[in-house]
Amino acid sequence: MKRVYSAALAVFLLSVFLVSCSKNISPEETQPVAPSSSSVRMAIAVDPDGLDPQMSASASTFQVTSSIYETLVTVDESGNIQPCLAESWKIADDGLSITFILREGAMFSDGDACDADAVVSSFSRLVSPVSVRSQDYSFISSVEAVDENTVHFEFSTLDVTALAKFAYPWSAIVDTEHEGSLRTEPVGSGPYMLSSWVPQQSLILERNPYYDGECGVDMIEFVVMSDMTSAVTAMRNGQLDIILITGDLVGLFEGDERFTIHALPTNGLQLMAMNNESEGLDDIRVRKAINYAVDKNALIEAVWWGYGEPIGSHFPVVLSEYADMNGKYPYDPDKARELLAEAGYGEGELNLRMFLPKNYQEYVNAGQVIADMLRNVGINVDIQIVEWATWLSDIYNGRNYDLTVVGHTGRLDAYSLLSRYRHDAAENYFNYENAEFDSLLDAYVRETDEMKRKEIAFRMEEILAEDVPALYIQDPIQIYVTDSDLEGFRTYPINIFRMDLLEYSYR
Repeated sequence: MKRVYSAALAVFLLSVFLVSCSKNISPEETQPVAPSSSSVRMAIAVDPDGLDPQMSASASTFQVTSSIYETLVTVDESGNIQPCLAESWKIADDGLSITFILREGAMFSDGDACDADAVVSSFSRLVSPVSVRSQDYSFISSVEAVDENTVHFEFSTLDVTALAKFAYPWSAIVDTEHEGSLRTEPVGSGPYMLSSWVPQQSLILERNPYYDGECGVDMIEFVVMSDMTSAVTAMRNGQLDIILITGDLVGLFEGDERFTIHALPTNGLQLMAMNNESEGLDDIRVRKAINYAVDKNALIEAVWWGYGEPIGSHFPVVLSEYADMNGKYPYDPDKARELLAEAGYGEGELNLRMFLPKNYQEYVNAGQVIADMLRNVGINVDIQIVEWATWLSDIYNGRNYDLTVVGHTGRLDAYSLLSRYRHDAAENYFNYENAEFDSLLDAYVRETDEMKRKEIAFRMEEILAEDVPALYIQDPIQIYVTDSDLEGFRTYPINIFRMDLLEYSYR
């Protein structure tokens, strides 16, 4: 049964379900502190791995850089494309080119012009081998500055998802004059600029004096707080204005007029990746056994307090191309043991290493629950908890692992969601390969008929559900708490925050 709730319903359900879960924090322990009308303080669990969006795959980076840089286009809460640095655009009838008209007078935070030449330089860098996202933009054959405010892109192949790709935060326009220092000294044309960054503590953004739009607050502070108990205490003390919480903590804020609770479905997913080239996991029978061995509903209840929609493939339920694949592998530990025996593994004969990112406690918790379920069917699991930087370098990029639990941020179309499974994709840390799947990816981006494109998406989801390169867990529901006087907080189907839209309205 689906659990995609409205904010009001989600809060009501949690108030019934979560009576005693308070992590030892009581309302009496905290006293409110009046927030500043010129600043917003938001807790983030993980320090960015850098502030150069073209060189990062980390969601924590994009949460910050979306306030520093601009993309040519952006999205609203429903995923509709909206103007950003480009005020308008025209797609050629054959779909093989796009021309963007830029906002006049846009400037980087160092005073350089953010014009057509800057866009050309930025995209030349984005599509080059130095960028971790270059493959996503391989369809671009050329980019040209027609005049100061006009940029023309030519495509080598038809890609019906092309416009959406200009909205993702890693397609931000960067000032390449500072290419060597963007990781720690970002220069963008967005509403804010970096004022200070104390690693593992905080990042402070102040208004970009050259930004020609409006901002509701003058300063944004991202406070790195991996411990949610500390973040909750700081929020109740008035030291924070926005936090992301887990379901067991809603009772600490419900009914308190100082706070607003936002419980919303996300355009994302969480999974346990399997290295398809590891011994044992290279056998589809073992991967299927792992899927039969895990009770997803129990897992979601145990780790996320029931807040999430189970999935059977790499696709969030909130998108129109979602196909329900949950029936493929119902919880059946006896079937799991049978498949393991067929693959030649008796009780306790299969040993797997599970690496979990230390800074994401929910993934650590989920991994431990999954490991217990796997041990129940005779799979030995050695859990190793690693720092986020190590996870990125060794597991995600180095692919030196057997199992890992992690989340993936949202995309706007099936291709962008699923292209990581192409056999030669840089992001294919599953080491998955399927020729039909690769062919369908190519067909998807060339298909102009929406219904046929949806059928292709359904088949790709089905293939992943059949081949199970991962254990697909859920499309999560995120719960944010904001100061009740803070207006303009919204969530988006890509991992960005629009901090420039925030403002205080004191009653």
